[in-house]
Amino acid sequence: MKIENIPWENKPDNCNDIVWRYSKNPIIERYAIPTSNSIFNSAVVPFNDGFAGVFRCDNKAVQMNIFAGFSKNGIDWDINHKPIQMLSGNTEMIESDYKYDPRVTFIEDRYWITWCNGYNGPTIGIGYTFDFKEFYQCENAFLPFNRNGVLFPEKINGKYAMLSRPSDTGHTAFGDIYISYSPDMKYWGEHRCVMKVTDFEKSAWQCTKIGAGAVPILTNEGWLIIYHGVINTCNGFRYAMGSAILDENSPDKVLYRTKSYLLGPATTYEMVGDVPNVVFPCAALHDKDKDQIAIYYGAADTVTAIAFAKLSELINFTIKDSL
Repeated sequence: MKIENIPWENKPDNCNDIVWRYSKNPIIERYAIPTSNSIFNSAVVPFNDGFAGVFRCDNKAVQMNIFAGFSKNGIDWDINHKPIQMLSGNTEMIESDYKYDPRVTFIEDRYWITWCNGYNGPTIGIGYTFDFKEFYQCENAFLPFNRNGVLFPEKINGKYAMLSRPSDTGHTAFGDIYISYSPDMKYWGEHRCVMKVTDFEKSAWQCTKIGAGAVPILTNEGWLIIYHGVINTCNGFRYAMGSAILDENSPDKVLYRTKSYLLGPATTYEMVGDVPNVVFPCAALHDKDKDQIAIYYGAADTVTAIAFAKLSELINFTIKDSL
């Protein structure tokens, strides 16, 4: 995809990493709207002459909900002060106990949103919008319990496809990435395991649980995915960012997967917050012609930050550093 005004900052001279942080992070502070306690784990897409997004904004009662927002440059955001109110899409069941960790992608003629939806426990909610003003909720994709639902940006072998992480009721050491298919965005099946957690000895940063992050990017090598991995340390869970490449036509097959993490908690805003030591990617803008990718991530479950990479370097690193 060509994005004329993709957010970008050149790599610092003293940086040897594949992915580097924006020097003015965090781009969205925790109190950016009047009711918010934290704004993080959110998703953005190109829209009109700028960008639109769906943001996780926990309020000061720490109730989780999703809000629409707009930006001209992808860095400075104007987020609505009221949460998204859903209309009925392919279902009349639009009530939920909570909504969090959204992802957004354009498929065919509309923008599809997935999020962790509270329905007798966490599951994957699905909705769509044409203009980021009116939103329509569809049937939940899966039974509880599930998290990290991420749609592919186009059909695969004639079917919609989604990555997710079956889980349980709590914030526990549980989770591998699966893929599921649907003919109509309502009924989902053909569930296949894509990636499991690693052995501690091989790649410890992703040995406890993993989850899909940004919407997959189709490259010449296959589907590039940016995901999060977790290790359970003596100081609690630590979330970091990695990448993998899946087969283009059979994305349940992992071709390459990074042994090393791309970005881990290292700055104050990533290490200190409501949940310390979290780097959680949820969106990525890319321009193949410019060889640029901008990755949006939640930091310490508190603020929103952005990081950059050369797309070609990220692909090459994923191949060379593969497990």
